[in-house]
Amino acid sequence: MTISRRKLLGTAAAAAALSQAARAQQKPGQRPVAVASVNGVRAVERAVKGMQSGEDPLDAAIAGVNIVEEDPADMTVGYGGVPNEEGVVQLDACVMHGPTARAGAVASLEGVKNPSKVARLVMQTTDHILLVGPGARHFATINGFGNENLLTEKARKVWLFWKQNLSDRDKWLEPDPAHYPQEVKEFIQEFGWDEFRKPQNGGTIHLSAVDGRGDLAGCTTTSGLFFKMPGRVGDSPLIGAGCFTDNEVGSAGSTGRGEANILVGGAHLIVEFMRQGKHPREACLMTLERIAKSTREKRLLDAPGRPNFHISFYAVNKAGQYAGASMYGFGSTGKRRQFAVGDSSGARKEDTAFLFERRQT
Repeated sequence: MTISRRKLLGTAAAAAALSQAARAQQKPGQRPVAVASVNGVRAVERAVKGMQSGEDPLDAAIAGVNIVEEDPADMTVGYGGVPNEEGVVQLDACVMHGPTARAGAVASLEGVKNPSKVARLVMQTTDHILLVGPGARHFATINGFGNENLLTEKARKVWLFWKQNLSDRDKWLEPDPAHYPQEVKEFIQEFGWDEFRKPQNGGTIHLSAVDGRGDLAGCTTTSGLFFKMPGRVGDSPLIGAGCFTDNEVGSAGSTGRGEANILVGGAHLIVEFMRQGKHPREACLMTLERIAKSTREKRLLDAPGRPNFHISFYAVNKAGQYAGASMYGFGSTGKRRQFAVGDSSGARKEDTAFLFERRQT
């Protein structure tokens, strides 16, 4: 690992300054608050409205992410999500309820566009926390969930295009750029050609919420890494990695490279930093720094020795202070990374804090 101590210390100092500014700008008393990944603006709006009307924070969070799960235009979650390498959409989700300290999750679930609802039923009706694959599918069936086709026409064309571009030694011929399907052009424009050719990109929605009483909940749901191996499970359905909630402290979750987050238990680590009195922003940045320091495989590092992947965290504490933070402040397309937040001022996007300004190669 070749991240310089000087650079990391400088980043930490900047993070501390940002944290102090955040404390000055964000005073307790703004509850209810919901914070989510950037694709969750409608989700946090729904979650806050639900909590304002008296909904349990977990019910409000799930109702929020359901909007994204059911949106075929979001190719990173639920219906319309990018499939695995065999062309099958497999979904993961977890939920955690602060007041009861209970959790539920499903992984590699097929045929259900709302895995978050199935995860809640695992929490509410079983002695288990995580069900996977055929077992999760059977559980969904006996609870009345039908078997739906989640592969949209756009996702099918994108998957087929990916297969055609995998190798020049197989029997597929690479498509003529002049005749790319419109759906493929839109996908490449959104996610980037290099990221697309190398299936390292993916997406998720995480939402953490705190209601007016200070009760907390969290939910994470995803279709996972683009073109993943069948059965691959990332951080999203793992309690303590993709989501963790402690009703005495706060709630946190993630999007991005799940494998890196699993190795540090990112969501749990953020909550533990908040337990020590850290502002959510500082807690998220400290966890990103932990990932940066522990990433040592050359294939996962860029030229200066920084992680060559994206990961973001989102957190809210019991007082209603919140944050979003990313490994890099700018994405591959040059756009500033943002997250979604909802409170009494409405739903909006804000810039994430970041550990490094941008990737270098």
